[in-house]
Amino acid sequence: METASGPQEKYQLITRNLQEVLGEDKLMGILKEREVKIYWGTATTGKPHVAYFVPMSKIADFLKAGCEVTILFADLHAYLDNMKAPWELLELRTRYYENVIKAMLESIGVPLEKLKFVRGTDYQLSKEYTLDVYRLSSVVTQHDAKKAGAEVVKQVEHPLLSGLLYPGLQALDEEYLKVDAQFGGVDQRKIFTFAEKYLPSLGYAKRIHLMNPMVPGLTGSKMSSSEEDSKIDLLDRKEDVKKKLKKAFCEPGNVENNGVLSFIKHVLFPLKSEFVILREEKWGGNKTYTAYEALEKDFAEQVVHPGDLKNSVEVALNKLLDPIREKFNCPELKKLTNAAYPNPSKAKPAEKGTKNSEPETIVPSRLDIRVGKVISVEKHPDADSLYVEKIDVGEPEPRTVVSGLVQFVPKEQLQDRLVVLLCNLKPQKMRGVESQGMVLCASSVGEPRQVEPLDPPAGCCAGERVYVEGYEDGEPDDELKPKKKVFEKLQADFRISEDCIAQWKERNFLTKLGSISCKSLKGGSIS
Repeated sequence: METASGPQEKYQLITRNLQEVLGEDKLMGILKEREVKIYWGTATTGKPHVAYFVPMSKIADFLKAGCEVTILFADLHAYLDNMKAPWELLELRTRYYENVIKAMLESIGVPLEKLKFVRGTDYQLSKEYTLDVYRLSSVVTQHDAKKAGAEVVKQVEHPLLSGLLYPGLQALDEEYLKVDAQFGGVDQRKIFTFAEKYLPSLGYAKRIHLMNPMVPGLTGSKMSSSEEDSKIDLLDRKEDVKKKLKKAFCEPGNVENNGVLSFIKHVLFPLKSEFVILREEKWGGNKTYTAYEALEKDFAEQVVHPGDLKNSVEVALNKLLDPIREKFNCPELKKLTNAAYPNPSKAKPAEKGTKNSEPETIVPSRLDIRVGKVISVEKHPDADSLYVEKIDVGEPEPRTVVSGLVQFVPKEQLQDRLVVLLCNLKPQKMRGVESQGMVLCASSVGEPRQVEPLDPPAGCCAGERVYVEGYEDGEPDDELKPKKKVFEKLQADFRISEDCIAQWKERNFLTKLGSISCKSLKGGSIS
C-alpha cells in the first residue's frame, strides 16, 4: 500500500469524502509533527452489510496517510443500546464482527498488520474506566446524555438507563484508546460534541472528530440492517445481489438519494480511482471514468442508463464480496454465523417420542405482520356478523380475509384504509370462505366491547413489514403451526399503551415510518 508524504497530502487523504471535520487546525498541527492516531468503533449488533465498505474505504485512506488506526469492537455498547445484542449472544456476535470486518479489509487490500483490534470489554470493565464512568455521570445532565444519543441509541417510549450511559462510554473510549481522533458517521455528531464538552471536565484532552456522510440505502433512505430491501448482506449470494440491485431506487437522471451512485462515490472510486460502465457496443460500449463528478454528470444528463449503472456496480461489488463469501464458506465460520444470528423459525423439532433439550423460541419476529390496504369489503354471504375483504399486502394478488368487524366498524370506514395484517396463520375456512390472514385490532377491556383496527403510520405502503422493536432481524415462519400456538403465546403480551401505541411486552410495534397505533382504546388488548 502506497503512503502519502507531506502534511498537506496526508491531510487531503484523511479528509477526502468526509462530510465534516471538527478540529481541522489541530489535525494539521499534529500532521506537521507526527502521525495521527485514529479509532473507529462499531457496536456488535446486526449483521454488517455492504455499507460497511464506506468506513473500510476511509480506513484504507487513513493507512495511506500513515495514521495509526485502532478498530474497536464495541461489545458492551451493543448491549447498552436497548439490548440490541442479548448478553448470551454478545461473545458470538463480537467474534462474527471480528472475522467479517477483517475479511472486508482484506478484500479491499488493507494490510491487517497495520491495524490494532480491540474489544470494548478488554478495558471498559476495569476499575479505572468504571470510576471514570461514575465521575462523568456526576457532571453530565440527563438532558445532555439523552440529546447526545438521539441519533444513535434506539429511541423507545420507555428508555432504559443504559441508553443514557452510551454516549459517556463512547467519549471515554477516546481517552482509554489514547487516540487523537475518532472517526464515524455524521449521525454520531451529537456524541462527538458531547465528548468535546465533557472530557475536559475530567482533565482529558478534547479530540478531533472525522465524520462520513450517511450513505443512502438501495431504497433511497439510510442503509439499515433492519430494513431488508435497503441493504445487501456481505454473505448474500450473487443472485440475491442482482435481485436487490434490480429493485434499488435509481431513477434516470436523479442523483439525489441515489444509493447506487453513492456506493460508487464512497467505496468503489476511492479503492480503484476509476469506475468502468459496462455496456453493449450498440449503446456506446464500455466507458472508464477517472473522476466521480464526470460519472454523476453523465448520469444526470441521462448519458448513463440506470440499468448499465446497476449492472456495473453488481460486477464490481461481487469482486469485493467473493473473498468474503469464500472465507465464510468453511464449516467453522458457518457455525459461528448461525450461532451469532440464530433463526428462531428454524428451531429443530424434537424427534418423535423424545423431549427437545432446547425449547422452541417464541419471539415476535416469527410473526409475518404486514401493512395491508383494503381494496374491497363485502358482507359474508352466509354470516351477518362477518366481512369478506380483499386486502393488498404487496403480493401479485390480494388476499381474501374474513373478519368479524360488522358490528364494530362500518363498511365505508374499512374501504381503502390501511390495516395491519397477520399473514402467516394457516388459512382456514370461515362459514365456507377461506380466510388468508387476520386483521389485527385493538379491543376495549370492559363492556360494552369496542373494537378499532390498528393504524399503520401515514405514508406506509401495502406489503411493508411490521415488527417489534428489538426483533427487526429475525425471519418469520413460513406458516404458524396451530398446535404450537406461537401466535397465542405472543398475543398474551400484546397491549395498547396509554399513548395508544400497539406493544408487545412494552416494546412498540413499528414500521420504518414509525409506531403502529389505534385511535382511542388505551390499555386495551390486541386480537
